Amino acid sequence: MKITGYSKDVDILIVRVADEPVDYAEDTGQFVVHFSKDGKPVLLEIQGAKDFVMESYNTLFAEDQATSVP
Repeated sequence: MKITGYSKDVDILIVRVADEPVDYAEDTGQFVVHFSKDGKPVLLEIQGAKDFVMESYNTLFAEDQATSVP
């Protein structure tokens, strides 16, 4: 998996998950998933990327876990 781009203008993060050609795409709300001919996910567009990344970070590191030292 590799982050291949970010467009600040439209707040979209692009992540490549496989090195296969894209055949078609499906819009699933906040995500546009691009698939190969075999139906394997190849590329992921995350719309509203800034909020998505911040929410993911907050979920991974709850405030009490991030500030406590063992």
